[in-house]
Amino acid sequence: MATLSDIGVSAFINILGAFAFLLAFALLRLQPINDRVYFPKWYISGKRSAPRHVGNFVGKFVNLNFKTYLTFLNWMPEAMKMSESNIIEHAGFDSAVFLRIYTLGIKIFAPTAIVALLVLIPVNVSDGTLFFLRKDLVVSDIDKLSISNIKPKSWKFFVHIAMEYLFTFWTCFMLYKEYGRVAAMRLKFIASQDRRAEQFTVLVRNVPHESKRSITDSVENFFKKNHPDHYLCHQAVYNANKFAKLVRKRARLQNWLDYNQLKFERNPEKRPTKKKGFLGLWGEKVDSIDYYKQQLKEFDRRLTMERERILKDSKSIMPAAFVSFNSRCGAAVCAQTQQSKNPTLWLTHWAPEPRDVYWNNLSISFFSLSLRKLLISVAVFALVFFYMIPIAFVQSLANLEGLEKVAPFLRPLIEWKVIKSFLQGFLPGLALKVFLFILPAILMFMSKIEGHVALSVLERRTAAKYYYFMLVNVFLGSIVAGTAFQQLHAFLHESATQIPRNIGVSIPMKATFFITYIMVDGWAGIAGEILRLKPLVIFHLKNMFLVKTERDVDRAMDPGSVDFPETLPSLQLYFLLGIVYAVVTPILLPFILVFFAFAHLVYRHQVINVYNQRYESCAAFWPHVHGRIIASLVISQLLLMGLLSTKKAAKSTPFLVVLPVLTLTFHKYCKSRFEPAFRKYPVEEAMEKDLQDRSSETDANLKAYLADAYLHPIFHSFEEIELEEVKVDKKPPPKSPSTPLSELSSPSPTHDAKHHEEDEPSGTSQTSHNIQHYEVGQPGDLFHYEYEQTSHVYHYDFESQYHHDSQYQHNGYHY
Repeated sequence: MATLSDIGVSAFINILGAFAFLLAFALLRLQPINDRVYFPKWYISGKRSAPRHVGNFVGKFVNLNFKTYLTFLNWMPEAMKMSESNIIEHAGFDSAVFLRIYTLGIKIFAPTAIVALLVLIPVNVSDGTLFFLRKDLVVSDIDKLSISNIKPKSWKFFVHIAMEYLFTFWTCFMLYKEYGRVAAMRLKFIASQDRRAEQFTVLVRNVPHESKRSITDSVENFFKKNHPDHYLCHQAVYNANKFAKLVRKRARLQNWLDYNQLKFERNPEKRPTKKKGFLGLWGEKVDSIDYYKQQLKEFDRRLTMERERILKDSKSIMPAAFVSFNSRCGAAVCAQTQQSKNPTLWLTHWAPEPRDVYWNNLSISFFSLSLRKLLISVAVFALVFFYMIPIAFVQSLANLEGLEKVAPFLRPLIEWKVIKSFLQGFLPGLALKVFLFILPAILMFMSKIEGHVALSVLERRTAAKYYYFMLVNVFLGSIVAGTAFQQLHAFLHESATQIPRNIGVSIPMKATFFITYIMVDGWAGIAGEILRLKPLVIFHLKNMFLVKTERDVDRAMDPGSVDFPETLPSLQLYFLLGIVYAVVTPILLPFILVFFAFAHLVYRHQVINVYNQRYESCAAFWPHVHGRIIASLVISQLLLMGLLSTKKAAKSTPFLVVLPVLTLTFHKYCKSRFEPAFRKYPVEEAMEKDLQDRSSETDANLKAYLADAYLHPIFHSFEEIELEEVKVDKKPPPKSPSTPLSELSSPSPTHDAKHHEEDEPSGTSQTSHNIQHYEVGQPGDLFHYEYEQTSHVYHYDFESQYHHDSQYQHNGYHY
């Protein structure tokens, strides 16, 4: 069992590590060469285009302005200056509410820590019960500050029960205020937004198949019949997984062509060459630019043919669609009501915002979704208990004295003071952190298999799985494993009537392990977050070996968004530890409080300067945060009841029975009072926003605005890889009896973009006017493909049900 000196060693190591990380960050962020690593948010937003540096060559890499080194810690006050409203405007509503979780932790635990330390610590120390049990149980100085030090049947347990009531009421009060505040902020944010596609659009799934009628026709007929006043248009969902793979391959080829063209521009006297064999190691040597242009021509042909096949194959259309309405009110009514007497058909939900859509899962059938969720639930259950084995071993490292009684041959090694302090004070928390490193990626993969269609939902489901894992393995598993190793010797040598007493006493004894874990993960780990050592190394490695164009630089510096699947469960674990141990072992609370304050400062800086959210869910994760803090309260109350039952506190324990009931009643009230603001969009708010649009005439051309909002990637063609600029013009289809109604009334896949012209790099030999033709299909259903090399124009002619002209200009992208 770790002693105060062991905790001191751990604190020294972690504080030293955190200080080293912060010092390294403060110096590295000043260097121009690292500017894109520590301030990518400003590059992405366009407010910074190049690092600030002194004019000479060395100044491009190293900051030569030595005055800036005197203020290297100014990032701390700078991080606190930006107001919450400015953070919402700069980084999004999700990021602002995410930061409020840390401030909520500070508001809950700061008063709790003060009261607990002033009231409970003197009460716990006064009895000294563990002094008389030290020969039978493994105890430490930390345990003497806990409830374990109170003798059985003591009246002092009424103090702990009173404190549990006080802490529960304070936590619920803060939760109520915060839930109401966030719900009001969410509605205000939605009301303040400009016209957005997701406000008018509903995702419809499990569209029933009707004979002699396509999915597109079924969707249109159903909504014209049941929503005649509000239905505007819809967009079909296609199974285009093969097409997406071809696009990714083409992107790699295009990148190599860009690289070789830039290389040739820098040295026009020598054209780049490559070998056609494996990895360019052997084979015929060819001109690189000509080779990649030829490869791209072939891929363009394959992409166009695959796209045409998807559009014409009825089996490629999935039983789902994005249905748009002419008002927010109409969309709200459709999204929040049952559409069919069969509740398994015509399932409607609010459509995620376009950048939040996870297209790969839209093609999953309703039956497959149910089966996938069942299988993943079984897999998660197995994964949780599989991890019990390494977790139990890790916990044994934190209880070397207990293990020594079972395995005496380890005594010579364990008795070394330096090794003993290191193993008990630092290694257990670090080892547990390593075991948890790969877990989020595994759980995200499982969530994708479940079939969720929005990235935000994928991350919330992954966070839920991770929370359950940490609750069972990190928290409950640590207590159980620690008890088994630590008390085994006492269990074997005492009567059965003494075993419940030892279990009850052992629960607060795990506080020493959690203190070390908080310092490793919550102190040094958060300092490592701001240092961004891994992204720093990866960025410079990519810059040296993989970056070939400016586009590659942008991709190399892409910071991603806040890692909600891992960060939120970790936050909820700290809430759980603080709430459970507030009464049991109050000495843990200052460590929790330091974590929340430090993490709030760090993540404020990261949200402002680093992370770029991929989507905006309007804080849809908040009900989960609230619910898991309530669960922590209930767990703490049940554990305290169990602990007091082992202390023979029969007179005081019954007073706790009513507390879980009161807590769950409070949760039920909050759920009915505030959660609808996160699940539904009030018709009153929708109508008010519609009236504002009509009065300001901002609802003009709504159909044109929504026509491309949820355009499937296959209609974007090569634009999906963001290398070209595409323009698709729809011409009226021929009015023939064979033309289906769906093709006439469905929104056309149009996308307008600017066009630029540039000359080919000087010195190239591609000056001849080459045109290649491809014809695919039957005479009555002819597809014509034309490629003009010098002007870089593509022509697509579809001579069956519709006619498209698409122009493609690669030179529209400037370096």
